[in-house]
Amino acid sequence: MMTRRRSRLVRAIFTALATTATASAFAATLDGQVQGGGVPIANSTVTLWSASAGSPKQLAQAKTGADGRFAFNAPDAADKGDTLYLVAKGGISAANKAGGDNLAIVLMTALGGKPPATVTINEMTTVASVWTHNQFINGTAIQGQPLQLKIAAGNVPNFVDLASGGWGKAIQDALNSTQSPTMANFATLANVLAGCVTRVKPNACQSLFAAATALDGRVPGDTLAAATSIARAPWHQPQKVFALLDEFYPVPAGKKMPRATPFAPYLTFAPSSWVLPLRFTGGGYYAGGKLMFDSQGNVWAASNFQVGAQAQDYFWQGGVAKFAPDGTPLSPMTTGFTGGGLLGPGFGLAIDAKDNAWMTSFAGNNNVALFGNDGKPLSPPEGWNFGGKLSNMQGIIVTPSGDVWAADTVGSQLVHFPKGDPSKGRVLCQNPGGDPLKNPCKLLLPFAFAIDQKDNIWVTNILGSHVTRFSNGDPTKAETFKTGYSGSGIAVDSLGNVWVTNKLGNSERGRLKMLEMAIAGKVNYDGEPDATSRLTRVMVEAMYTQKPGPEGGSITVLRPDGSEASFSPVYGRGITGPWAVSVDGNDNIWISNFSSATAGIVQLCGFRTENCPPGMKTGDAISPPGGYVGGGLQLQVDIGVGPAGDVWVTNNWQDTASCYGKPDETISTRCGGQGVVVFFGMAKPVRTPLIGPARPQ
Repeated sequence: MMTRRRSRLVRAIFTALATTATASAFAATLDGQVQGGGVPIANSTVTLWSASAGSPKQLAQAKTGADGRFAFNAPDAADKGDTLYLVAKGGISAANKAGGDNLAIVLMTALGGKPPATVTINEMTTVASVWTHNQFINGTAIQGQPLQLKIAAGNVPNFVDLASGGWGKAIQDALNSTQSPTMANFATLANVLAGCVTRVKPNACQSLFAAATALDGRVPGDTLAAATSIARAPWHQPQKVFALLDEFYPVPAGKKMPRATPFAPYLTFAPSSWVLPLRFTGGGYYAGGKLMFDSQGNVWAASNFQVGAQAQDYFWQGGVAKFAPDGTPLSPMTTGFTGGGLLGPGFGLAIDAKDNAWMTSFAGNNNVALFGNDGKPLSPPEGWNFGGKLSNMQGIIVTPSGDVWAADTVGSQLVHFPKGDPSKGRVLCQNPGGDPLKNPCKLLLPFAFAIDQKDNIWVTNILGSHVTRFSNGDPTKAETFKTGYSGSGIAVDSLGNVWVTNKLGNSERGRLKMLEMAIAGKVNYDGEPDATSRLTRVMVEAMYTQKPGPEGGSITVLRPDGSEASFSPVYGRGITGPWAVSVDGNDNIWISNFSSATAGIVQLCGFRTENCPPGMKTGDAISPPGGYVGGGLQLQVDIGVGPAGDVWVTNNWQDTASCYGKPDETISTRCGGQGVVVFFGMAKPVRTPLIGPARPQ
């Protein structure tokens, strides 16, 4: 080890040699250390880069001393819209007994717009930086739009502490540390990278590169490339990477003791995929329903229930929660945003071009409400309820022309605000007789909306085996197209194809369960106040007992003209109780499952098969057989893709046994789902807010 005086002298020399843009722009000294396997890496070349929409710019460079430390002048903050990151190449690990420069070492730390005073570059910062920036990394270059880079860099501290290179705050909190395998997934990845960095075996790097070989056969040549290859196809032969744990850090023969890994905890058995989801809560979130992104990537989530309540008496009593892109709650802790007539939103949430949030109330105040982006209600205290003509409401959509449509689900009627003007609002498809089978717009408890490239509006039906399509502004000229039973989510891809989730699938079982729902709810004929709860209970129990396969839920895929695709319906492939569907910027499809805590989210190959793994066809599952799991997933409702490629999922229900009657007191507040789950960097980003079909960011 060098003396402190000599170390300061060396860093001063490195600072003088560092390449900088202008002296005035670099007002702070950035001190850091490069580590591998928890020990210093000497003689590593560290480069400070500025990432933007263009090619990265090199700002400074230095070499590490024997203690792995470096220092150079750094900007107080990156240029507007840029983010900073560090790359360390090569060097000699203090743990490498063979010595010599290891050219396979390439490590990274993403810093964001403002660098900290001290920083560590190691395997953990590399994993965190790669997974959050998965959509923006090419070799050692990071490139993306300002908002994308801001979001990606802002999520790195959720995984690691930039100063120490140790665990970050979110990944080790109570929601994530013991409730999810994410910590073990993360540390295992860091351990296998460390095996190459420290050369625990002479051929450790070759073993890593072989295990991380890409789908196209491309073999990585350094640790950063290996991490990137794994992140790009986390489902591809995960057992090969996991096997390195035993190869690099075997348990001593005849001894019962932990592996001598540099990072812990590590996995005991291979994961189904190398995903690193985290869960966030707060801001009044409880039993999340619909979620939407605003223009800044903030997430709004409808909360079905009231935080802290025994939900048997508080179904549909919640407000709306808002989260920053890094999961920080932006709404009041317990209540969320309230007022404006909102009470108990479900799947009714849409963000308009001004970042205002339109919402509906289900089994609460039976109305439409509006909030500004600051969370202040813009609708009157009673909302817009058309003199009490509305009943239990669900879906709502903002069209590219600015119109707002909402579904009065139990009333089987629609609300229309032309150009988003409540003063011109009207109720359409009214059926005074109350029999939805005679609905003039062919609606059977309408639930969710989508709009295609021709301004046709598509509507799913809870008690139907069809979707309804009508041209914008004229729902009386409705057409219907056959689907599976009990339609739920719906989305249109960039080619105009329509993807519909059928909660009860296409089997005879599904038809009978849907009939049972209709009988239980009596379609509200008798006006009993608990009719909706009865219908909901039958639906939930039917979905909870479903298994993937012909008897489970399904996806109907319709061509733009309404004809069914040859491979439709899609079932199995991890699809259990599909609720929502979302399209990413590659036209690949993401599906949530409201069924059990073991069900994952599903990714399907879309119509642009050039964006799918080699050999896959439209409708094939990209995700593992059980979907992507972990992160504390519960019974899910909505799924959405943000501007940085992060996939957000709402946990809606948690423990069905606590939702009805008088459950055991100890579980009486555990009906509602806990937290939103975020899968980082998994999807091709889309523009937000989502108005119309998804468009690449």
